[in-house]
This record gives sequence, structure tokens and C-alpha cells, in this order.
Amino acid sequence: MEKATFGAGCFWGVEAAFYKVKGVTSTSVGYMGGHFINPSYLDVLSRITGHAEVAQVEYDPQLVSYEDLLTVFWDIHDPTTLNRQGPDKGEQYRSVIFFHNTQQEELAKHSKAKLQISGRFERDIVTEIKPAGEYYLATPEHQQYFEKKGRS
Repeated sequence: MEKATFGAGCFWGVEAAFYKVKGVTSTSVGYMGGHFINPSYLDVLSRITGHAEVAQVEYDPQLVSYEDLLTVFWDIHDPTTLNRQGPDKGEQYRSVIFFHNTQQEELAKHSKAKLQISGRFERDIVTEIKPAGEYYLATPEHQQYFEKKGRS
């Protein structure tokens, strides 16, 4: 199993998109990329921690490739809006790929560059590509939120 971590707006929707992908063995939501130790949901919402809301995905690379996961990532949000996805505004909703190894870093950078020149978007892609750091798991009520609420 391998891990992939993506921020693309509110983590509930991001997790729901990856939860359905064949080869993904588990998903969770939490926070990454900030400077605050063990942030709560309210800490992150208050924009004092620097964290992004993220979905962390465990997947079987024999069944789904990292490139396939990147395709899902690009398809589920607008990577050209800085710190905003739909009605959600703030740095916690930024578009970011946290890589767990150099192969993921290279694939993410290549994928971003290829998408940028594709003409799919009129504006520049602002997605950050950063090394994965400490992952802080959100509380149980946030895990598989849409699934629990019947909105998957």
C-alpha cells in the first residue's frame, strides 16, 4: 500500500471522490502543511494554523496508479483559484499536492505542467506541490462525512 495526500477545497468532497476509486483501500481527512501542533477543526477554520484541509488516501499501486489519482485530483476542483474552491474561501481550502516520495513529486510536477499547457484552463494553475509533513487526523465525525450523511 502507498499513501497520497491532496488538498482541493473542503476535505469532505475530496475524500468522497477518492473513496469511490477502485484500488483505494482507505481514506481519511485531516490537516497538513501548517505550523500549529495538533490543530482542531475550529483552529484550521480560524485560519491561524496555516494548514490545508486534506484527504489522505491509501491505495494499492497494482490496482490504481498515482497518475490516476492525480487525474481525479485535477478533475474535482479548480486548480486556478488561490485559496478558494466554490463558496469556500481561505488558505485551508488551497489546492495542494503533498508528495510522500520523489516519484510522486516528479509525477505531480509533470502532471501539473502538462495540464497547464493543455489549454484546459484560461488562468495559471496555482496548485502547490510540497513534501508531506505531519498529518493531523480530523475527528471521527469528519471521516467519510458524505457517506455517513447519505450524500456520496
